[in-house]
Amino acid sequence: MVDDGVARMRPLCLAEDGCVSWEAYRSHKDVARFVLVERWASRDHCGTHDSGAAIQDIYIPEIMPRIEREVHPSAPVVPV
Repeated sequence: MVDDGVARMRPLCLAEDGCVSWEAYRSHKDVARFVLVERWASRDHCGTHDSGAAIQDIYIPEIMPRIEREVHPSAPVVPV
């Protein structure tokens, strides 16, 4: 179920204003662990993302109840 939800989120996120990239990875060691790597043009774009369809219609109701979540806002070591 998580795989399907993540796959359906991807095109919605990529279509959002300010989404530079959005990738999902599954751990080889722990198949229940996913890593989402998102790049946004600005913090404002990332903040707006929280109210979008991908988050509101898929992530919160379908994925959040099935995962343990760790959020790590980050910046590139070498600016891109």
